[in-house]
Amino acid sequence: MKTAQDLKKAILSMDHRGYPAYKSLAADWRFDDYILHIDHVQGDPFASPSRLSVSVSGRTSRFPSFLYETAPRRTALEDSLVRRFHKQSEKVSFKAGGSGKSGLIGCSRPGQEILSRTACRTRKESGDILFRFDVGFPARGRSIDAQALIRILFDYLPDIVHTALMYHDNEAALFRAAADLADDQAYIRAELLKRGLIAFVADGSVLPRESGVSQRPLKNAVAFESPASMSVTLDLPHRGPLTGMGIPKGITLIVGGGYHGKSTLLRALELGVYNHIAGDGREYVITDESAVKLRAEDGRCIHGDDISMFIGNLPGGTDCTRFSTDNASGSTSQAAATVEALEAGSRVFLIDEDTCATNFMIRDELMARVVRRKDEPITPFLERIRPLYEECGISTVLAAGSSGLFFGAADHVIQMTCYRPYDITEAAKEAVRGLPLPESGSLKLPSFSRRPRGARFERAKIRTGDRDEFQLDRETVFLGQAEQLADREQTAACAYCLLYLLEHVFDGKKTIREALDLLLAKLEKEGIEGILPGRTVPDLAMPRRQEIAACLNRYRKLHI
Repeated sequence: MKTAQDLKKAILSMDHRGYPAYKSLAADWRFDDYILHIDHVQGDPFASPSRLSVSVSGRTSRFPSFLYETAPRRTALEDSLVRRFHKQSEKVSFKAGGSGKSGLIGCSRPGQEILSRTACRTRKESGDILFRFDVGFPARGRSIDAQALIRILFDYLPDIVHTALMYHDNEAALFRAAADLADDQAYIRAELLKRGLIAFVADGSVLPRESGVSQRPLKNAVAFESPASMSVTLDLPHRGPLTGMGIPKGITLIVGGGYHGKSTLLRALELGVYNHIAGDGREYVITDESAVKLRAEDGRCIHGDDISMFIGNLPGGTDCTRFSTDNASGSTSQAAATVEALEAGSRVFLIDEDTCATNFMIRDELMARVVRRKDEPITPFLERIRPLYEECGISTVLAAGSSGLFFGAADHVIQMTCYRPYDITEAAKEAVRGLPLPESGSLKLPSFSRRPRGARFERAKIRTGDRDEFQLDRETVFLGQAEQLADREQTAACAYCLLYLLEHVFDGKKTIREALDLLLAKLEKEGIEGILPGRTVPDLAMPRRQEIAACLNRYRKLHI
């Protein structure tokens, strides 16, 4: 393997040459404490930056083995390293100057969630670290600026690596705290299953966010405090006893006036499928990992979904057991989203009345008198919510501010008042005593027999931008309504998962459930890297099974 001095000589030899000469640097170079891998070199100073990585042995980085011996701890450690590297690289990014992206030094930038990322991988057996990042190779115009690249690779980068990727005794408490938090969060998730809960919200949690464009906690916000009737205490391995609100399996309504915190609580539960960093305010808000936010999504495509448990007898004799459309209505899109969530294995539905199709959710008594049942093709969710739980074990948490029709079906009713929860279950039950309960006939579940056909691409191109969408071979997949995607890198990972499913799994014989099982098994064994079509690994974050399913269901060229 060539040395760092060999690299310096090679760079100096190409000073002022044309930019493409940089391509010859793609190789592995040994520095004193790490190996620098130049994996991909950009072809132009204005193109996407070059892709680099560093390998640091466990003996050199010196991180204690207890920090990476379990999967939750390992993910927490890798998350900490990414945050540290990003913080250090920001200080010197673009400091070298030059044309286009010259001098950029950057890496993955995590939000409040702790996600498994391709940016950093730690080997369980040895503690060896592989860290991936970007560098804009410097140029003046379109000529190589050798001295600037030497500053980046021989001055800035060693400082970043030693500060961010090496263990320092004075920071031992910080790393220990991250590992302990990971253990405690894993413990709570296990306790949810043992105690028959679908979510836990710790007392003292800060649920409101700083703004609509910031996920940081709101300063001086009202801290969460559980109603006594729903209070549970968990004895965490490290923190010890922690009291909070346990939401049992079943049907739970969150009600209250506008701006009192209904949607804020529901949003915290939506993102409680992920662990959060210390100080986020929601680090002890833990939700069943399979929970899915359901909503109406006018205009989305639907591919052969069996929505007959909600919609039937459509005009024109449309087959609702294999319903397809390129332009779904609010009710058909929400019906499809519900059966797709079942298909993907969700055990918990999270619903906000504000984002639902009213005619899908309810039909009040007056409307039922005027429009006869035989003339209405929609069986509202109100009539399915109870059988879904009693026959299928599907729990629902519903935030509602205008309709009390769900009171009769609810097991628990929480009223949010000035961001504080109150258990008003008895009062709600008393209010509907004597009133007719929602009808709930027998529930016939979909067969989940959809079997997509595969596809081949000569040179499939994936383009990703923000969290809301990506392009696969010029076909745009819109994911703005998949609200539990927490990170643009998860969206990008969904794109690669879709490509892998289309090219390697879907064959017209496997059901979507079977295909997802195969994909998730491969991701579990090999990471996202195992499904990538090329050698260069972009910044990706692990998505859930539910978001992968949402992605493939919104791909308009899916053939079933």
